[in-house]
Amino acid sequence: MNSFTPEDFDFTVLEEGSCACDVLEQRINESSMSDDKDAFYVADLGDILKKHLRWVRALPRVTPFYAIKCNDSRTVVMMLATLGTGFDCASKMMTFDSEAELPKIARYHENAKLVLRITTDDSKAVCRLSVKFGAALESSRLLLERARELGLDIIGVSFHVGSRCTDPETYSQAISDARCADMGAELGYNMTLLDIGGGFPGSDDSKLTFEEFTAVINPALDKYFPADSEVQVIAEPGRYYVTSAYTLAVNIIAKKVVIREQSACNGKADGANNGTLMYYVNEGVYSSFVHVIFNYAHVLATPHKKLKPGERTYPCSIWGQTCDGQDRIVEQCILPDLQVGEWLLFHNMGAYTIPMYCTFNGFQKPDIHYVMSRSVWQRIQQISTQGLHGPIEEACPSDLPSCCRRESSL
Repeated sequence: MNSFTPEDFDFTVLEEGSCACDVLEQRINESSMSDDKDAFYVADLGDILKKHLRWVRALPRVTPFYAIKCNDSRTVVMMLATLGTGFDCASKMMTFDSEAELPKIARYHENAKLVLRITTDDSKAVCRLSVKFGAALESSRLLLERARELGLDIIGVSFHVGSRCTDPETYSQAISDARCADMGAELGYNMTLLDIGGGFPGSDDSKLTFEEFTAVINPALDKYFPADSEVQVIAEPGRYYVTSAYTLAVNIIAKKVVIREQSACNGKADGANNGTLMYYVNEGVYSSFVHVIFNYAHVLATPHKKLKPGERTYPCSIWGQTCDGQDRIVEQCILPDLQVGEWLLFHNMGAYTIPMYCTFNGFQKPDIHYVMSRSVWQRIQQISTQGLHGPIEEACPSDLPSCCRRESSL
């Protein structure tokens, strides 16, 4: 395993008693003393360690290959490499799902190790993938036979149930289908790999927990690909590892009160009491909120300031900073009456945000402040030299920090 240092990868080791939320507070307080109110991230690397230990405990037979496309931060990649994960990226092993691909592979890379990707029922996923990728079971044998004719080597089967799957049973059916598609042995192939893809929840506010998925996956693996079958099982988690590690702080740069027509006609236009609020912030859907455009992300804004008991709230919308009228981050939410210069926080912002960032209108990426507690840093150093040994429960100290998120009842 590789090791890394705070100096090499620009993260801060926090003293005991401090956590990521303290860094968030410090940055906001510093901004109040200057004109620098740019949006910024705080990323808690300890949260990623906890996710990895949770994975090892809940899916002991499945080796994670982190989907780098989800968040290609060098710090994140180096940390996961230290923890011993694999990585989902371009390699000599490739998937295929159509006959037209096979002659191209035979022509340009005849020694490739191929994986047959099958389609799944991803109707319960927020972002569907089988509408574009995957071969039907009925055509699998034809594809395997054609690959044999071309002298290609097929080593396994893969599938993906779709991003943010909402039905654990989808995995069970897909694993069963993969067993049916694993007919390559009849044609002389040594089928030694099963890739169960991604789709795992990345935050605890998901409708289903990670363990609810693994409670379905593990029995299905034991039934269709038992441990003595000598099939290596891997997965491609992306958002699972990084979603909850990142918090984004944005500043309110403008505000508009939209008076209800009836109140205005009655001469009772008294500001937010009779209208809705439009907040404009210094990030938008062309930057950190680009995933909102694709209709598979719903973000929740939390005011940084502490609400007073009984403080009134109002219907609001939140808009980005570009000149585009479609740059709307949140269509409708409930927030207090905030002022220009105050801050909004968005948690669970680690997946499919920074890598998809666009500098439309000349706006640049926000700074990212990586932090971890000293106990996490010591645990990572131990893992880098000794690996994971002993019961996982003992390997996961109770003082691993997570951001002290202030829950909002708005």
